[in-house]
Amino acid sequence: VHAALGRGADVRGYFAWSFLDNFEWAEGYGKRFGLVRVDYATQERMVKASGRFLSEVFRNGGLEAPLPEEQYGGRQF
Repeated sequence: VHAALGRGADVRGYFAWSFLDNFEWAEGYGKRFGLVRVDYATQERMVKASGRFLSEVFRNGGLEAPLPEEQYGGRQF
């Protein structure tokens, strides 16, 4: 997003597909798109790196600079 803004993209917000991992009609429970991982056997929830990232965006009121990759396990969002 930061790179896109630098190239002049008109970014007005962020979108997350799902708060929790859920059932997808085409993929069943195999794909996990949520910001929070659900252990279906125990119902335990764990915030994923993507959830921590979005939390920082909300906390800071936006994204002003690229975040260190090591903060989110080397993932880019």
